Amino acid sequence: VQLQASGGGLVQPGGSLRLSCSCTVSGNIFSIAGMGWYRQAPGKQRELVAAITSGGSTNYADSVRGRFTISRDNAQNTVDLQMNSLTPEDTAVYYCNRGGPGYSPWASWGQGTLVTVSS
Repeated sequence: VQLQASGGGLVQPGGSLRLSCSCTVSGNIFSIAGMGWYRQAPGKQRELVAAITSGGSTNYADSVRGRFTISRDNAQNTVDLQMNSLTPEDTAVYYCNRGGPGYSPWASWGQGTLVTVSS
């Protein structure tokens, strides 16, 4: 499995970013898997912030609900994260991986993409 996250950068508080993740995997493994976006802030453990099932049902951590939206394209093997109303507390390296109910992450995480929210 190869996971490539992109779209991070420096944004001011209140701003928006859209992250994208491309998943290279054999067969239809991506389309049947729950996928998630995780983040790891400096000095903190990695946490799951958003997940989406193969059918498109979504779940969010309380800290991002109402501000972040996860989506997926099973034909392209991609999963996106639209992030709005960003705050400095959202600063972290963001990763995509398998996730959500019943799906543990793959061992390979990829490099992630850094999101920095600062004025």
